[in-house]
Amino acid sequence: MNSNTLRLLPAIFAIGLLLGCASSGGGPEGRMSAVTSTTSLPAPDTTSSSGAYEGVSDYRVGPQDLIEISVFQVTDLNRTVRLNSVGQISLPLIGSVAAGGKTVQELEAEIASRLSQRYLQNPQVSVFVKEFASQRVTLEGAIKNPGIYPLTGRTSLIQAIAMAQGLDPLANPQGIVVFRMVDGKKMAAVFDIAAIRAGNAEDPPVYGDDIIVVEQSGSKTALRRFIETVPMLSFFFLF
Repeated sequence: MNSNTLRLLPAIFAIGLLLGCASSGGGPEGRMSAVTSTTSLPAPDTTSSSGAYEGVSDYRVGPQDLIEISVFQVTDLNRTVRLNSVGQISLPLIGSVAAGGKTVQELEAEIASRLSQRYLQNPQVSVFVKEFASQRVTLEGAIKNPGIYPLTGRTSLIQAIAMAQGLDPLANPQGIVVFRMVDGKKMAAVFDIAAIRAGNAEDPPVYGDDIIVVEQSGSKTALRRFIETVPMLSFFFLF
């Protein structure tokens, strides 16, 4: 074992534990196995009462989103604004508005209500999200187009993979790993995309800040060989 491999062992060990965490039962691609219930990996810290996924499936705007606001027949009030780090915007006449956590319809109603209190009669307000910046998911590994993708509403694992144009031909369908922050701790679970597509396992929801890593089938790297030697611990691992 060379010096570079020795230096990487702590990272390999941590990743190996994370990738090795799954339910019992093996597969043809090695010792990695998959969870079959979405309850195995809880929702992340971001799903609070003001989060992007509370209630209906409509997207809820959040910090750093860029939105376009139009007031019918009052062009002086039209604005394109970016939510600040705490989800607030500032508008003419009404000042600061807590926009974060609201759906487009809720924000339209809030702005219209504030304007109608003192300035306009029955204002018609339209809100359009130009840039989705607050809720993004990262896809990497054996994916056709790895990258960071915006979530515009409730999104499942299969839908997230589809946003990246699907799995690479060399992908291991039993090695779909979702990393997530839950209660301030990093957690991970392994899913079998083939079982999900066949209807034999649930298609779990993905959330903002999730990281989805797809293992390469038949990988012969030192990291892969190390992962295969790690004993199965549980559905997910606290990192």
